[in-house]
Amino acid sequence: MTAERARARAADPRRQLTRLGPLDQLRAGRLARRVPQLLVGLVLYGVSMALLVRGTLGVMPWDVLHQGVARHLPLTFGQVVIAVSVVVLLLWIPIRQAPGLGTIANAVLIGLVVDPAIAMVPEVEGLPARAALVVAGLLLNGAATAMYIGAQLGPGPRDGLMTGLARRTGRSIRLVRTSLEVAVVLLGWALGGVLGIATVAYALLIGPITQAMLPWFVVPLEGDS
Repeated sequence: MTAERARARAADPRRQLTRLGPLDQLRAGRLARRVPQLLVGLVLYGVSMALLVRGTLGVMPWDVLHQGVARHLPLTFGQVVIAVSVVVLLLWIPIRQAPGLGTIANAVLIGLVVDPAIAMVPEVEGLPARAALVVAGLLLNGAATAMYIGAQLGPGPRDGLMTGLARRTGRSIRLVRTSLEVAVVLLGWALGGVLGIATVAYALLIGPITQAMLPWFVVPLEGDS
């Protein structure tokens, strides 16, 4: 696809995200496309996490917390991912945020995928090989994020907490996201999680990567004009 066609796709109003409640998300049609895309996106998200873990140059901001917690509990990394997702979902209650199908799937499936994915990705030595895993993880994570967001079946627990807090406090998404991620990184680092150059790269690059890929994966809903 040429750059001009890519820009046209991004500008297409049918390729824009629609804000819907949990029931409306299911009633919006095209579930035969949206549900498989959601599931594939979440599986790939778990694989991308594994690539960053194996790169050993730092992990995603929330994964710094997951690693730190895993060091102190008799749980695997993936089990901690699920447990933290449940805790975050409980924080949705006071901010009156309603989970969708994609929210529940996100909370469970990524954690189930990441442990076997880590086991399947071999350990590598040398900076070039580790950097290659990080680059692959970043690109795959951007695509995976665009896929599950584009399915329009509800945000993940952490994304929903961010948007819910922004709505309730009147603060910007950027400020709320930055504040949350700084807090979880510092807490995770204090608990023994790995903070590195990949963590910084993820924080700076994942937004632009996801934004660039999103027009490819936003599923137009029934009734969109």
